[in-house]
Amino acid sequence: MSPAPFPYKLVATDLDGTLLRGDDTVSERTREALVAATAAGAAHIIVTGRAVPWTRHVLDDLGYKGIAVCGQGAQVYDAGAHRLLTSVTLDRQLAGLALSKLEAEIGPLALAASRDGVDGEVLFGPGYQVQEGLPALYLEDAKALWAAPLNKLYIQHPELDDDALVKVARETVGSLVDIVMAGPGIVEILPLGLTKATGLSLAARRLGVKAAETIAFGDMPNDIPMFGWAAHGVAMANAHAELKAVADEVTTSNEEDGIAVVLERLLGAA
Repeated sequence: MSPAPFPYKLVATDLDGTLLRGDDTVSERTREALVAATAAGAAHIIVTGRAVPWTRHVLDDLGYKGIAVCGQGAQVYDAGAHRLLTSVTLDRQLAGLALSKLEAEIGPLALAASRDGVDGEVLFGPGYQVQEGLPALYLEDAKALWAAPLNKLYIQHPELDDDALVKVARETVGSLVDIVMAGPGIVEILPLGLTKATGLSLAARRLGVKAAETIAFGDMPNDIPMFGWAAHGVAMANAHAELKAVADEVTTSNEEDGIAVVLERLLGAA
């Protein structure tokens, strides 16, 4: 009897906390498992909250030439050609209104913003703590954040933790914009209705792949829509409790080759 084929045509992986280890590298074991999955007929798409300028160097280091979904679904990026295929921007007037309402409720917020485009800078204002190792441009005048088209805003509160900030922001301005938690200290304001699933569905359509043929890996609440879209969602052991609650299974952590563990099992059955 011939072995069953690999059960998925698309492997979608989040980046931070999922594909990447804490030192921003991908283990050899995970690389080999992804190569084996693609050799078995599955495409691999990276789906990350990072905008293209914060993703490009990682993709280049991986030798990744395919399509990537960046900016929380806002950008579909051809890594081989170094060009954007689609891009969704944030309505700055609407975002400004949402921010005013939110600050009226909980007080001043520290802000950062991701400008649109392959070379769009990430700008941050007074008080905003940027994740170590990521390039960003400091602006003394926060008004300058709004001077050009944006994909998203980042917000931080001096007292509220991430979960509390997301909760109050959704309650206050959730009818105007989407609020997501993408990682520790990373709470974002996005165009209403935009999710990782939005960008992943566009990318999958370009590849001729359906949701029912997709397995997705992630670690944070912003991966929930992607899990809802894909046939099978796998949360890492280090994942946020909200994502684990909706996952089809939980694998080992990003430091323990969680993606490889699942792919090797599926490849062994193939």
